[in-house]
Amino acid sequence: MTSPPQPPEYYETLPINVSSRITPSCPAEDQPTIGLIGMGAMGRMYAKHLSEAGWKKICVCDLPEKYDELVESYAGVSNIFPMQDGHAVARSSDFMIYSVEAEFIDQVVAQYGPSTKMHAIVAGQTSVKAPEREAFEKHLPSDVHIVSCHSLHGPGVSPLGQPLILIQHRGSKAALGLVEAILRPLKSRFVYLSYEDHDRVTANTQAVTHAAFLSMGTAWFSAQSYPWEQGLYVGGIETAKVNLTLRIYSNAWHVYAGLAILNPSARIQIDRYAASCTELFKMMLEGGSGGDEEKRKFRKRIEWSQSVVFGKEKKRRPILLSEDYLDRFSMGKTPPMHANSLPPSPTSPTLPARNPNQASPMPPTKYRPNSHLSLLAMVDCWAHLNINPYIHLSLAATPVFRLFLGVAEHLFLSPPLLASAVHSALFDTWHRADDLEFVVAARGWSQCVSFENFEVYRRRFEETRTFFEARFEEASVLGSEMIKAVMESEVRREEEEGLVQ
Repeated sequence: MTSPPQPPEYYETLPINVSSRITPSCPAEDQPTIGLIGMGAMGRMYAKHLSEAGWKKICVCDLPEKYDELVESYAGVSNIFPMQDGHAVARSSDFMIYSVEAEFIDQVVAQYGPSTKMHAIVAGQTSVKAPEREAFEKHLPSDVHIVSCHSLHGPGVSPLGQPLILIQHRGSKAALGLVEAILRPLKSRFVYLSYEDHDRVTANTQAVTHAAFLSMGTAWFSAQSYPWEQGLYVGGIETAKVNLTLRIYSNAWHVYAGLAILNPSARIQIDRYAASCTELFKMMLEGGSGGDEEKRKFRKRIEWSQSVVFGKEKKRRPILLSEDYLDRFSMGKTPPMHANSLPPSPTSPTLPARNPNQASPMPPTKYRPNSHLSLLAMVDCWAHLNINPYIHLSLAATPVFRLFLGVAEHLFLSPPLLASAVHSALFDTWHRADDLEFVVAARGWSQCVSFENFEVYRRRFEETRTFFEARFEEASVLGSEMIKAVMESEVRREEEEGLVQ
């Protein structure tokens, strides 16, 4: 049994076990013992970076049956010590991170939490924090600090410059200082939020983004087609779509399931995204086969979402470097095209540019126009939910969200490109079957999340994952290079604009 909760002022005076001014260069006997419970991809990433930083006492554990594998993995690493179970880690650690799936956080903390060392600091690396908070408050002793964390990037992305959320939920300033000191070698950018704000921000920046890419992948799987091999969806912003979709499916399913199923805000947004996909697709069909009024309604809907999401945005350098630059990271060859292969310019008024200084030139003829339904629906969803994606851009944006916003921004702030997409949506039929598969996939993922069933989510994810598995190695290299290039440009922009200290 855990002790009854204490008032907030109790934790301001609760001591910690080592000085918050500690650094990796201090003698081993003065350093904190760092504990990691859960050695999946993120647990191993943390172990790697903390070990390379020079922290000399890192205790790790995973499931008991994986103990021998851990011992073998870290046989030549003098400062990482595999333990038999979480009890051994909890009893010895001054700072401990639970890096387990959100679905199981209550079960794991209930098992090992009571063994937590007195005056230790406990954190969690879960993507959705409501279950973590409940588990910590229910199962941890009252004489330990809770200062949680969450790195907003995947294990394959360098933590350098990425947002690292810190949550001082139940702990002293000294406890927060010690956590900062331990994690500082990751060279991430600390972002300070509450548990509630964390879940709201991550829903706004990740839920719909993940739903869009999951739906793209499922649509391609259902069509049994690799789009970059067909010559239809190749180059430019299609490159970002393909690389990011494969990047998501190359990760473990539970990385996305917890956020989607356990975060109520995420469920609302995923449902709205599916509705936007469906409504826009119906309007495309009605406009394409109907009269001027139906076409006007579709264009007005796009203009409305553009105005809500991008209309008030101040002048800023676009996120995407250029479509030509993205071609360097394409898995497919861009087929040669000619100007006369493009649709004629719309006769109706073109959609207005909200910031003429950011408008792109006419799209290169090598990119075949299509409806870009996934992007139209994304912006439509944000508009319906009154979400301003730029608010969280420098605060807590993941690389995937930043890139997808960049793609949407490029489309909606490039009048010729957007007009071409609207025209294609209404009049071109070659992509209708693909758009239909996408709508069905988006609705399917929304229904899957509404069931709140992790097993259904896992099966749906892994079924699609298998289809792309042979392409992950190539996509991982190209995707990592693409993200690195865009992130370096974004870091420079934020430094120039004074957004990064």
